[in-house]
Amino acid sequence: MSRDFAAGVKRTHPGALRDILATNLRRIRTERGLSQEAFGDLCGLDRSYVGSVERGQRNISIDNLERMAKALNLEPWQLIRRNDTGR
Repeated sequence: MSRDFAAGVKRTHPGALRDILATNLRRIRTERGLSQEAFGDLCGLDRSYVGSVERGQRNISIDNLERMAKALNLEPWQLIRRNDTGR
């Protein structure tokens, strides 16, 4: 058993999809002129949680993905879609 699990701490490993979400969320939020705090208020999440998602540190739930998308007036898939246009 790994030391992380023995200590009762679950470690998650970053992945490409998490990085895509982080990049898209930060880009869209800033394009709309929203601070992390204002965005967090819109979707009912704490500013520090939003920041950790934007840094790719959180493996978020589908429910929170939906809340974030709804606050931005988007469909959830739009937040996890790879942006091939170079934006």
